[in-house]
Amino acid sequence: MKKYARLFRYVGAYKTNIVLYFLFIVLAIVFSVISIGSLPFFLDLIFTKGKEMLVEPAHIASSQDLIKYISFQLQELKAVHSTAFVLALICIMVIIAVFLKNLFTYLSYYILAPMRNGVMNRLREALFQKILQMPIGYFTEQRKGDIMSRMTNDVGELENSVVGTVEGLIKDPLNIIILLSVLVYISPHLSLFLFIFLPLTGFIIGRISRSLKRQSNAAAIKQGEALSLLDETLSGLRVIKAFTAEKIIGDRFRKNNEDLFHIKNRMQYRRDLASPLSEFMGVLVLSAILYFGGQLVLGGNAGGLTDKGFIMYIGVFTQIINPAKALSTSFYNMQKGSAAIARIEEVLGAPLIVEEALNPKRIEQFEHSIEFKNVGFAYGDDIILKNINLVVPKGTTVALVGSSGAGKSTLADLVPRFHDVTSGELLIDGINIKEYALNDVRRLMGIVTQEPILFNDTIANNIILGNEVAAEAAIQHAARIANAHHFIEQKEEGYQTNIGDRGSKLSGGERQRITIARAVLKNPPILILDEATSSLDTESERLVQDAINNLMTNRTSIVIAHRLSTIRHADEIVVLQKGEIVERGTHEGLLAQNGFYKRLVDMQEVK
Repeated sequence: MKKYARLFRYVGAYKTNIVLYFLFIVLAIVFSVISIGSLPFFLDLIFTKGKEMLVEPAHIASSQDLIKYISFQLQELKAVHSTAFVLALICIMVIIAVFLKNLFTYLSYYILAPMRNGVMNRLREALFQKILQMPIGYFTEQRKGDIMSRMTNDVGELENSVVGTVEGLIKDPLNIIILLSVLVYISPHLSLFLFIFLPLTGFIIGRISRSLKRQSNAAAIKQGEALSLLDETLSGLRVIKAFTAEKIIGDRFRKNNEDLFHIKNRMQYRRDLASPLSEFMGVLVLSAILYFGGQLVLGGNAGGLTDKGFIMYIGVFTQIINPAKALSTSFYNMQKGSAAIARIEEVLGAPLIVEEALNPKRIEQFEHSIEFKNVGFAYGDDIILKNINLVVPKGTTVALVGSSGAGKSTLADLVPRFHDVTSGELLIDGINIKEYALNDVRRLMGIVTQEPILFNDTIANNIILGNEVAAEAAIQHAARIANAHHFIEQKEEGYQTNIGDRGSKLSGGERQRITIARAVLKNPPILILDEATSSLDTESERLVQDAINNLMTNRTSIVIAHRLSTIRHADEIVVLQKGEIVERGTHEGLLAQNGFYKRLVDMQEVK
C-alpha cells in the first residue's frame, strides 16, 4: 500500500467527509440488516399458531433470546389486533428500513463525490506542476507521447480503477465486517465455517489477479508509444506524404495497436473473472452453511440456534455475497491501477536536478558580467562541455559558433539554468547563479529560439506571455520594434487574431517576429538568441534580423549563429569544437588567425 501513500495524503484533507461517509455507510448497513431481519418474523407470523415463551428484556442474553422476545411481542399484537395489522406493521417497518438504507447510501455517495474528484484534481495538478518544474534535459530522454500518456491514460486509469473503487474499498469491507459480526452473534458455531471458507476464497482470487499489474504496465507503455507515434505523425504529415510513407507509418501503428489489443484482452479476461468467481465461491459457502446449519438445527446440536434464527442467519449471509463480489472486483482494479500509480510516481518522484536554493538571494538588476569559470557539463557519461572559461561583460554581444554538436546551445542553456553545470561555476555579478532565486534569474533574460514557440491563442496573448498586465500601447510598441505591427494590423482581427496550433496560421518570418515582440515586451537586460534566423528565407531573414538588431540595442547578448554574416559585428566571437573553446576574438582577428573560424567563413563565403 506504500505506493498509494500520496493518494492517502490527499484523502486526509477530507477528514470531515471521511467521518460522515463512515457514519452514513454504517447506518445504511444497520437498516439493511433490519430489513432482512424482518423476514423470519414475517414467516413466523404466518406459519406459527401458538406463542413463543416470553423472555423478559432484562433476561435477554443471546441472539436467540432477542428473537424469542420480538416474536412473542408480535404474537401479542396479533392477539390484541389482528394478523393483518401485524403484517402491515412489519411491511411498514421494512419500507422505512429500506428507505433509510437507500437514503444513507445516497448521502454516502454525495459525501464521497467531492472527495474522489478532489483527490484526482490534486493529483493532476501535482503532476502538471512537476512537469513544469522538471529541467529541459529530462524531456530529451523521455518520449513526449509517454509523458502525455501518464498525464491522461494513467491518471484516467487510476481514477477508474483505484479512486473509483474507494467506495468499495471502504464500504464493502465495512459491510462484510458488520454482517459477519451479526452472523457471529446469531450463531458462533455456524460462523466457524465462514472463517474457514472466506480466507480460502480470498486466496484463490488473489492468485488469479496477481498478473494484472504486469499486464496493465505493458498496456500503459503501448498506449504511450501510440501517442508518441500520433504526435510525430501529426507533426510530420507533410514529410510522410511527400515520401509516400503512409503504409510504413500505418503498419507501425497497426502493430502497436494489435499488441495493445491482445494485452487488454488478457487483462479483461482476468478482471471479468472476479465477479462470477466470487459469486460462485459465495454460493459454495452458502451451500455448506445450508447443509451443516440444517444438520445442526435438525439434530438439535445448533448451540441454541432456532429455526427462525437459522432463517435470519441465511438472510444476513446472502447480503455478504454482493459486497464480497464488489470487493474482489475492487481488488482486481487495485492490482490493475497499481501499474498506473507506479508510472505516475516515476514522474512525481523524479529528482529536480535544477533546484532552488534554501535561502535564495534576490537579484533585481544585472550590473556587471556573466562569467563561466572552468565550467563542465555532462549528460550521464556523455561529456558535452569541458573547461569553459568565458566572461560576458554587461552591454556586449558574444557570439557562439561551431559545427553542430559542438555544445553551443547547451552553453547558452546554462545561463537561464535550464541545466546546471556539473563542474566549475557560472557567476552573475560575481555570485554563483545557484545562490539566486530561480525566477529572479530568468526574469533578467529574454530568449528567442530557432523554432518559434507559440501557443494556440491570440497574437496579443502570445506577445504578453509572462506579462499579463501589459497595456495595449506597450504591446503595439513591442510589435513595431519587432517589425511585426504592419502584418498584424493587416489581419482581420488584428492583435486578437488566433494563430492556430503552434502558430500554424502564420508564416515562418511572422512567427519569429512575434517571439521577438514577446522578448521586447519583457525588456530583459540579457538576451539569448539561438539561431533565430537560420530557418528563414532571405526576405524574412532581413526583416527578422532588423528586429533582432533593434532588440539587441543596449542589451547584453549571447548569440548562437550558423550564418556567420549575422554576427560579424559581435564584440567577441567564441568558437566551440567538441565542447571546448578552440578560438576566440573579433571577426577580423579570427580571420587573421587563419584557423577553424576562417574555414567556416570560407565555406559560407562571408566577406
